Amino acid sequence: MAIKKARGKTASRKPAPGKKAASKSPAPAKRKLTGEVYYPSKEVIEQARLKDWDRLAASARKDLKGFWEKEALELEWFSKWNKVLDDSKKPFYKWFRGAKVNIVHNAIDRHLKTARKNKLALIWESEDGKEHRSFSYFGMDRQVSRMANLIKSMGVKKGDRVTIYMGRVPEIVFAMLACAKIGAIHSVVFGGFSVDSLAGRIEDSQSNLVITCDGSYQNGKVVQLKAIVDDSLKRCPSVRNVIVVKRVGNEVHMEAGRDHWYHELLEKPVADEKCETVQLDAEDPLFILYTSGSTGKPKAILHTHGGYMVGTYATLKYAFDVRDDDRWWCTADPG
Repeated sequence: MAIKKARGKTASRKPAPGKKAASKSPAPAKRKLTGEVYYPSKEVIEQARLKDWDRLAASARKDLKGFWEKEALELEWFSKWNKVLDDSKKPFYKWFRGAKVNIVHNAIDRHLKTARKNKLALIWESEDGKEHRSFSYFGMDRQVSRMANLIKSMGVKKGDRVTIYMGRVPEIVFAMLACAKIGAIHSVVFGGFSVDSLAGRIEDSQSNLVITCDGSYQNGKVVQLKAIVDDSLKRCPSVRNVIVVKRVGNEVHMEAGRDHWYHELLEKPVADEKCETVQLDAEDPLFILYTSGSTGKPKAILHTHGGYMVGTYATLKYAFDVRDDDRWWCTADPG
């Protein structure tokens, strides 16, 4: 419908014969949010680390490098940086240039030297609430080291990519940390994605190892993860090995020479409980996470050991006020 201006007003031509006049759609009704708003108690406010968020933000803006250096110094490094922020090649910023670190050292290793090694590090509960597994920091170290040694036995080395396509099981945490421990780069793909979505991410990252489950439980139903992996790998020649964690016990195809049951690998001597944590540059890649793809092809976002470690530490410290005896409840799917 043509629109023209007439003396400051909007006028419309009459519709052509046989056509109806267009009508303006009513504006959608505004939805009012309902629900209970939780306000922390006076006691919680008084015990919080952060008393004034605006003051913290102002301090960070005033001295950005000093702010992040202070946070970084609260963590352990194999060797310190010679420059907090290298912005000489904008927009390719480099954090903690020259430093040596590994996020696994701060997530697990450093706690093994203290009484914290016997504290709970991970509590897992199945979707239906009938299964429970828990691991101390010492137990996590053993599980992560065993998986790291298995991953290395598959020929994976520093800088190689590993795609993790699993359900919500403790082994997904072991897999991520195991990759980081040896310097491999992990790419976690949501266990509900399709064959095309999984294949696209494997192709893009050029992963040579996939870690998956025979299946997973989603809303009480079994998702055939291994079957989806099999179909995806028909167009992913870079993948040489697949580690399969038995979760639901369904019958799956296992390709000889490529597919390996995790529980059988754990029985081999190579699955040793000791594995050295590799010293890495602060800017060495940690993991790849893909965007949703809602505006086009999913884009790979690369996170590094040093920057991601310090940023996550500060977030949990200030935004969530996580303390030593707190328990962080995650209801989301990793990745």
